[in-house]
Amino acid sequence: MSEHREPHGDHAIGLDIGGTNIRGAVVGDDGTILAEVSERTPETSDGTTMTKILLGITEQLYAAHPEVSAIGVGAAGIVEWPAGLIRWAPNNSYRNWRVRDELEEATGLPATVDNDANVAALAEARLGRDHLREMVFLTVGTGVGGGLVLGGVIYRGPTGRGGELGHIIVAPDGPVCGCGNRGCLEAVASGTALTRMAREAAAADPGGTIARIARDEQDGHVTGQTATRATELGDPTALGLFATLGRWLGIGIASLANMLELEAVVIGGGLVTTGDLLLAPARAAYLDHAYAREARPVVEVRAGTFGTDAGVVGAALLGLEHAHDGEVHAR
Repeated sequence: MSEHREPHGDHAIGLDIGGTNIRGAVVGDDGTILAEVSERTPETSDGTTMTKILLGITEQLYAAHPEVSAIGVGAAGIVEWPAGLIRWAPNNSYRNWRVRDELEEATGLPATVDNDANVAALAEARLGRDHLREMVFLTVGTGVGGGLVLGGVIYRGPTGRGGELGHIIVAPDGPVCGCGNRGCLEAVASGTALTRMAREAAAADPGGTIARIARDEQDGHVTGQTATRATELGDPTALGLFATLGRWLGIGIASLANMLELEAVVIGGGLVTTGDLLLAPARAAYLDHAYAREARPVVEVRAGTFGTDAGVVGAALLGLEHAHDGEVHAR
C-alpha cells in the first residue's frame, strides 16, 4: 500500500473497478490521495469474487486510516441509481451485483455506487483545472466510458442507466464490441481496439517492429503496450495505429459536441498518458466533423487533471456527498 501526503477535511475510500485493474484509495475532500492499493481484475470477475477483492482492499485502507467516513465505488457497467446494483458490464463477468448493500453490510460505512466514468467526470468537473458545469468526460482505457455533467450535475437518466457514451455507434460496419453491437466507439477507440489492431499488424508483418518487440520483450504477446513501445522507436506502423485510434475518438467527440453545447471535452483513462499520440489526431478529427464552426465555438479537447486517479478521487467524492447528505439524489 503506497502512502501520499495528508489532505485537509473529510476522508473517504474510493474504489475504481475497471476491466484491467481494481484500485482503492483513501481520498480527502480536496482530492488528495493519502494511500492506495491496486490489484489486477481477475478473469473470473463475478460478483462474489469481486466483493472479496473489494473488501480486502477496503480492510487494508481502513486499517491504516480509520478516520474514513464513507465508501464510494465507480464500476464499469450499467449501475442502477441510487440502489448501487450493477446490472451488467461489457468487459466484466458480474451481473446483478448488489455492491452497495454488500459493502455497507460488511463494513458498517455508508456506500455509494455509480458508473466509473460518472465518478471520474465528477472529479474533473468539481476539482479539475476549471469548475465545469457543461462537460463531456471520456475515459479511454480497456473500454471507452463516458460521463455527462449538465447543469453542474451528473446526468444519469431516470434510473442511472443513461450516458453510455462509449456505445454510440460511429462505424456500423466496424468490429464487434464487447457489448455485442458492432461499431461502437469503444470497439474502435479503446485499449482493446489498439490491442486488436496491433495483433493484426504483427501478423501482417512478422518482421516488423511490433512483432519484434512482442518476441523480444513480451514473450510473444502483442498488446496495446507493444504498439506504444513501438511508437517510442518511431515505428510508422505503430504511429499509424494511434492515428487511426485518435481519429475514431475524434469522430465520437464531434458527435457529442455537435449535439450538446459544452465548455470542454475532457479525456481520461490509461491511454491518455500517451498524450498527443492520441489527442492530436482526435482533435483534428473533431475539427473535421464539427458542426457550424463559424457559428458555434470550438470546444477544447484536453487531458484530465487527475489522469488515472480520476476514478478513485471521484468515487470518494461521491461517497462523501452521500455521507453528508444522508441520501443520494438522482437526476
